[in-house]
Amino acid sequence: MQPSLKLNLRQQQVLWATVRRYVATAEPVGSQALVQEYNLNVSPATVRNAMGFLEKSGLLFQPHTSAGRVPSDFGYRLYVDQLMSPTQSLGRQVDVLLAGELDWEGWSFEALLRGATQVLSSLSGYLALITVPQATTAQIRHLQLIQVDPGQILLVVLLDSLVTQSVVIRLPYSLQPPLEEEDTLGRELEILSNFLTRHLRGRHLSDVATLDWTDVDHEFRRYADTLQNAILELVRRTRIPAPTQLVISGLAEVLRQPEFSDTQQVQAIVQLLEEDQAQLWPLFFEPATVEDNRRVRVWIGSENPLEPMQGCALVASTYLKDAVPVGSVGILGPTRMVYENAVAVVEAAADYLSEALSQRGPGYAN
Repeated sequence: MQPSLKLNLRQQQVLWATVRRYVATAEPVGSQALVQEYNLNVSPATVRNAMGFLEKSGLLFQPHTSAGRVPSDFGYRLYVDQLMSPTQSLGRQVDVLLAGELDWEGWSFEALLRGATQVLSSLSGYLALITVPQATTAQIRHLQLIQVDPGQILLVVLLDSLVTQSVVIRLPYSLQPPLEEEDTLGRELEILSNFLTRHLRGRHLSDVATLDWTDVDHEFRRYADTLQNAILELVRRTRIPAPTQLVISGLAEVLRQPEFSDTQQVQAIVQLLEEDQAQLWPLFFEPATVEDNRRVRVWIGSENPLEPMQGCALVASTYLKDAVPVGSVGILGPTRMVYENAVAVVEAAADYLSEALSQRGPGYAN
């Protein structure tokens, strides 16, 4: 991803309007159309100047010399991160439709997910994907911190399945003790090991993100961010689930978009969805870092690591059972996507499935 870019109000307005116009028409956008349709209250020349700046900044590009501008992947990214607001009314509509059309008492869970994907694809106009819930992830039995070098420690985690996970942590310079105080670090690591084991035993690795460090002495709190990120790295390695069924709806509709007129591209996407679904799990289940509290993840064009998806956008969020991620909801479409709608649909669906799973018996999570 390109570095963050600060736009003035006029440039933000022009980028916002260009994205909205291009998403609606699939045609390169000119300054005259923006002035006429979006009440910018400036001349076409002023809009052209702003579009020129946006193009030089990599947010827009011209597909042909005489054509208008089209948003780049970076332009969509800035739009999603800074300029758009999810469509709240659509989120409420998702709740109403899911509650009205799904029969939790009479349907199998697979049938429920099929019904949910049909609702989501119908509302969004894109491909809807929901993974069947995973079994509950392994719980922590014991944690141990061991010094292996002056600037490195080893975190070892024993899970209740008796599987051991470990990660080497490079200590920031501020946490490295002087050589003459190395034995002090050993004692501190023992205290921290006991603290982590006491508070995380029987819980999931991802619970470290909500661990209350006020229960440990103030002098040890300086380790909090380093240890949290180390454990979340273990989550990244261990929580990507084994391949499971992916329930899909809306493929025919999304492939009618002009972006998918290339037969080879369509075949690559269909093969990915039908035969190579395991490649999608790292996108669906990528855990957040301590600093990242986003509920919905958006991968745009070239940000996607999978080549068949690099002309697409994927919007995804995990759904939970008793606060543990067990599955994921996603919307896949062209980068020329109504991101406001896609984010609202995914967020509302994930919330609905989380609440429904947590309120019903354990059989629904199997």
